Amino acid sequence: MPLSEAAPAAISTASSHAETGNAPRRDDAVPPRTLAYVLLWFPLSSETFIFREIVQLMALGLPIRVYTMYGKTLKGCSREMRAFPGPVRRMGAPAFFRILAAFFRALRREPGNVWRLLREGCFRRMRNLESLGENLWCFMAGFLLAEQCRADGVGLIHSSWANGPATAAWVASRLTGIPFAFTGRAGDIYPQDGLLREKSRDALFIRTNNLANVGWLQSFCPPQQRDKVRLVYNSLTFTQRTECALPMRPPYRLLAVGRFARTKGFPELLTAMARLRRERVPVRLTLVGDGSWRRKLTALRRRLRLTDCVDMPGFVPHDRLREFMLSHDILVVPSVVHSNGDRDGIPNVIMEALSHRMPVVATDVCGIAEVIRDGETGLLVPQRDPRALALAVRRMLDDRNRALRMAEAGRALVERMFDKETNIAALRALYRSACPPQRAEGS
Repeated sequence: MPLSEAAPAAISTASSHAETGNAPRRDDAVPPRTLAYVLLWFPLSSETFIFREIVQLMALGLPIRVYTMYGKTLKGCSREMRAFPGPVRRMGAPAFFRILAAFFRALRREPGNVWRLLREGCFRRMRNLESLGENLWCFMAGFLLAEQCRADGVGLIHSSWANGPATAAWVASRLTGIPFAFTGRAGDIYPQDGLLREKSRDALFIRTNNLANVGWLQSFCPPQQRDKVRLVYNSLTFTQRTECALPMRPPYRLLAVGRFARTKGFPELLTAMARLRRERVPVRLTLVGDGSWRRKLTALRRRLRLTDCVDMPGFVPHDRLREFMLSHDILVVPSVVHSNGDRDGIPNVIMEALSHRMPVVATDVCGIAEVIRDGETGLLVPQRDPRALALAVRRMLDDRNRALRMAEAGRALVERMFDKETNIAALRALYRSACPPQRAEGS
């Protein structure tokens, strides 16, 4: 079955499972209990898709309370994000003693359950020290989260990521009996952390936002529970729809956007730029983003003598990205799979670029091929192949009419696959079926 047919079917399956799964179907007139969204930070400038998801679900009448394991960080957040009215409960360093007190209260109240949690959750091998530290903090924060969710009348604890936040949700669920679920996306499940199997076993359901993840997540579930993995794509996050002008006249303008991290493939992109320069193709690249690899990428730009044709403006807030898309010719997404398995899912920037009718060249990593179908909605090349990347850029630039046709087809595809009304309705149905209804007074 073509993906264009399979993807909507998967979304509707998620919706129907939400209505007809283990939980009984409920009338929409009955208000659901509060849904907890558990994250490390909220709002976070790089997680506009989660912010929009929460806002849109709340607009549909789903009562949501956000819980963050860390404190507040609004750097780079849009005005809309900064104005989020809440409710948000934050932890972070100021909550250290409250977390410790919650742990000892739980230990006094139910020592057997706490010791079982400690044996299962605190002595597992994690993929690196950062993951270990995050997981230990979130494990302990789960004791305070349990008290907060119980006090707030939460009916379902949902983590938007499968790593640390899902660990906190798992602990809180084990302590309270409130069901929990999580979403598995990209680097939070590749490579898996030491608790992914336990969290998958105990979760009421697992949501993922790309088809490529479904089989991987099912492999961590008991055989009889593999249908608990539900596919619901993200929704487009830009509120305005405009078309890129795409003059495609020298000097051609390429755009790349993302965290400066190991999965983004930006060293290969810079190498491809050097090849294009040697071949006398008049191109300029704007490399938007920031992160731990900034120094490495800046040094590589200098070593490849690309300082005059590669601009690195730093982090750009989401609400300004549209300006960059409208003034460039091609989006290049050179994602790679790291040696430890870490990878992207479907980078949101691909959907947003296509929604503006912007041609895309990308690599065939994880779920990207669900959106970029080679020669139909864009050009797809093998990862870690600068020569193939440069050749694809040349092919796109050499035939503007073909590039426009692919961009038009890509826009039609993402408007179907990542339609806000369809996907938010599927999520709402999934969450609503899992949240027991509020009891009437005196019942």
